[in-house]
This record gives sequence, C-alpha cells and structure tokens, in this order.
Amino acid sequence: MQYKRILLKLSGESLQGKQGFGIDTNCLREYTDQIKAIAQQGVQVAIVIGGGNIFRGMTGAQHGYDRVKGDQMGMLATVINALALKTAFDAIDQPSRVLTSIRMQPIGEYYSHDKAIRLLEEGTVVILAGGTGSPYFTTDTGSSLRALEIKADIMLKGTRVDGIYTADPEKDPTATKFDEITYDEVIRRGLKVMDLTATVMCKENKMPIYVFNMDKVGNLQKVLAGEKIGTLVTP
Repeated sequence: MQYKRILLKLSGESLQGKQGFGIDTNCLREYTDQIKAIAQQGVQVAIVIGGGNIFRGMTGAQHGYDRVKGDQMGMLATVINALALKTAFDAIDQPSRVLTSIRMQPIGEYYSHDKAIRLLEEGTVVILAGGTGSPYFTTDTGSSLRALEIKADIMLKGTRVDGIYTADPEKDPTATKFDEITYDEVIRRGLKVMDLTATVMCKENKMPIYVFNMDKVGNLQKVLAGEKIGTLVTP
C-alpha cells in the first residue's frame, strides 16, 4: 500500500445514497466494507464525516438560525453519522471507535490526538465526530486539522465526482479534469475543493489531498494501490 496512515473525509450527503435524505444503509455498508478491506491490509484509517444529510449550519443561518446554534446542530449531525458508521463497522466485525470534539460520554469518547494515534496503531478505525468543536469552522477544516494532528500521510476526500475539474462537470460539459494540481493553483482558480481555511492549512503544513469518487466500489483500494483515478493536490 502507498500510505500507512490516512484521514478519509466523507461528506454527510454521500450517506444519503439514492434516497436523497438521511442515511442509506446500503451506501453505509458499501463504505464500511471498502474501509475494512484496507484496514485488514494494515492501513491505519481515521474518518471525518460531515453532517449535511441531516443539518448544515451555514444553510440554517441563511434561513434565520443563529449561526453559532446552527453550527452546533451541524456538529451533532456529524455525531449521528459517526454512530451510524460505528454500527455498520460493528456489523462486519471491524474494530472502530468514535471520538468526539465535545464531551459526549457515553455516546463517544473525548478526542485527543494521542488517543487517536494509539487506537490507529492498534488497528482500530477511528471515527472523528463533531468537527473542530467550535462554530464557524467546516468539517473540511476539521478534517485538515485532524489529518495534521494524527500525522496522516495524506487526506483522502471521498466525493461523488472522480476528481477536480476546471468547472462543475455537471453544469459545464467542456470542463476538464486535473490529474494533479497545486494548492496555489486551486486558490488562484477559485476551485471549490475545500473551504479556503482548510486549503490554506493543508498548503502551509504540506498535507497532500487526493480527491476521488468514493461511491464507486473498489475505488478506495485503487487509490491506495497508486492508481490515478482522481486528482492529487500538492503543496
């Protein structure tokens, strides 16, 4: 395998599957099966999952919610998704643990990077919930922060598209895909890979990101085997 320790960022929307809301159990099982396969091969896996399938703080703020309360609701949505992942891992006998950025025992253990690293070294899949624990930060920023804290080799961003394009390929048929791109180019072009805070954090700390289509079964294994099926973002 190309990487020993990864941070896998999954969007909450990805868990909706074809039903378009909530949590699709078939989608959940496909994800956990793929993750178990690489964990059994010795890859240490930490996961950050968004909460957009349940509630998104930014959207709530646009509809009159207090931004702080809206973001706190979004944090709780990520915990619900984390528990769903944990339940799915339990069903296939893959050791996993939920660590939360806010104290929520017994729902999850309070996060520390030392604890997360110890669990990863034991072969446990670590699910990091609650974002950064503070409002005004997205789960993209939470992912970047956790990837750096646990000393991941790379952050893998599993999406519904197969990489980064010059424009939205669903809206612009002339959009072309990048096999590799630098953070400076991402920022210059204004590409929506992650929010700017997360992008700059990864750039300044030389954390590479690989964007790929997680919805296609087998792609996670291909990425770790070195197949060029997505887009690599380099410092």
